[in-house]
Amino acid sequence: MLPFWIALQFLSSLPVSLPGMPEPRELGRSLLFYPLVGVLFGLLLWLASLLLQGTPVPLHAALLLTVWVLLSGALHLDGLADSADAWLGGFGDRERTLQIMKDPRSGPIAVVTLVLVLLLKFCALWVLVEQGIGAQLLLAPLIGRAAMLGLFLCTPYVRPGGLGQALAEHLPRRAAGWVLLGSGLFCLVLGGWVVVLALAMFAWLRHLICRRLGGTTGDTAGALLELLELGVVLGLALGL
Repeated sequence: MLPFWIALQFLSSLPVSLPGMPEPRELGRSLLFYPLVGVLFGLLLWLASLLLQGTPVPLHAALLLTVWVLLSGALHLDGLADSADAWLGGFGDRERTLQIMKDPRSGPIAVVTLVLVLLLKFCALWVLVEQGIGAQLLLAPLIGRAAMLGLFLCTPYVRPGGLGQALAEHLPRRAAGWVLLGSGLFCLVLGGWVVVLALAMFAWLRHLICRRLGGTTGDTAGALLELLELGVVLGLALGL
């Protein structure tokens, strides 16, 4: 179970302690458990929504979004912010884009992007709370984290020597394919056409990342996750 605890520690702000520095092989296997972490997030959001029953709908949606952000420690929002700054400031140049991503400061494009994404997610949750959302709360966290597994499976990692390189190099590819297949079938049963939307978004975003960088980074992986989560909740809110 060590790979699961590695995945949970990396993807969440939950208090997880590891016995020591994981081996590269265990780091790679931890990617297989990313969808399971997404399911756990979805279950916790579902529980939070049940506990918030009777709360005014706007407050219910705002608190649900707060729990969602706190669960991940805003890790992927940080990746989205860095990617937004780099995409505009990089002017189409690969090296400049990668350099800007390493800058810990956030510019106005990053701030505007985060505000818009969180605003849209809040409004979508508002609609879904009014509609009485239940198990569908599992979809967005699961699809987002399964997409990270899919991204590392089929996309080169462009920063040598980083954690992402160890993840990609030691990922068991056959097992990853089975995990993605199982996750996809579960999501199809639960979400229907929203899964098709998520697949289309994944393909488009991966194309943009590869065209600019020739592969992915941790920041672009986080940005992809956040945008897919947004696409899923918007799709559900629109009745897809």
